[in-house]
Amino acid sequence: MSDKPVQPSLLKLGLYLYVFVMAAVAVNLFMLSLAWQRIGLPALSPAMSVLISLPLAIPVTWLAARWVRRLMDEADG
Repeated sequence: MSDKPVQPSLLKLGLYLYVFVMAAVAVNLFMLSLAWQRIGLPALSPAMSVLISLPLAIPVTWLAARWVRRLMDEADG
């Protein structure tokens, strides 16, 4: 038997992280829309930022899950 603890899969990590990543993407997107008002584009409402962040958060969540998994592997040695 192996001494190494069982680690969660990337999918499981992604499911745990998705809500937090989606919120971070929504906040950043909203702040970006406030900044692009400077060049004459309209600002996004907070609700629209959340709706747009739903699909945008999927690839970002995958990257975050890979990063967390790599940190877990490094911590295990």
